[in-house]
Amino acid sequence: MPITFPSESQEYREARDVLLRQEVDLRRRMEAVAAQRRSLPPGSEVPEDYVFDRIGDDGAVTTVRMSELFGDSDTLMLYHYMFPRHPEDHRPRPTKGIFSELPTGEGPCPSCTALIDMWDATRPHFDGSDSNLAIVAKAPIERVAAFAQARGWRNTPVLSAANSNFRRDYGGDGADGSPAPMLTVFKLWPDGRIRLHWASELILVPTDDPGQDSAHPDTVEPLWTLFDLATMPRFRRWRARRLPANW
Repeated sequence: MPITFPSESQEYREARDVLLRQEVDLRRRMEAVAAQRRSLPPGSEVPEDYVFDRIGDDGAVTTVRMSELFGDSDTLMLYHYMFPRHPEDHRPRPTKGIFSELPTGEGPCPSCTALIDMWDATRPHFDGSDSNLAIVAKAPIERVAAFAQARGWRNTPVLSAANSNFRRDYGGDGADGSPAPMLTVFKLWPDGRIRLHWASELILVPTDDPGQDSAHPDTVEPLWTLFDLATMPRFRRWRARRLPANW
């Protein structure tokens, strides 16, 4: 349906219509990619029922197995929280709160923190969606849980793989121990086997094209998308999105 806005120029309308056609093409491509992702053949079976550390309802440290995290769902999304952050990340640490005195290298990644801030608010809408989401850090669970409480995360389970091979096996920690913000999706099959369905491997692809960055979780990061609509240059929005509010 054609539309024009008050006082717009012909130059603007022509350029906007060209962009609109590109947006339609992008929508088609995004739907096609999503369909391809859904139709992937069965992935590899996980080598073990990984055990994660968590804080129980009584406040004590306990454990939970990967198979238990599915609950009543057949899909489990596990985000590899960079906590501690990457050793080459020299951005400021929190300026207040219980972690303000923690050495920068031992603290959480501001980018991951901002992302989880957004996810936590949407987490209740997962109910009835046949999927589940949890956060897996490398830091000890006491430290991760304390930070989650300080951030006000109430809906997203936080776990530690400090005593598990999970992050190393699935790209969250490299050979040198450096973390990566990998997002992994697992499926529980009717025969009880757990298989990897998809991982955000785009982060591993070199960004040789001008103006590109890893940006692998773009489509699940509302702030990044809003920055796009605000026409913020990539270098500026990168800086802006990396330090969450009240940091």
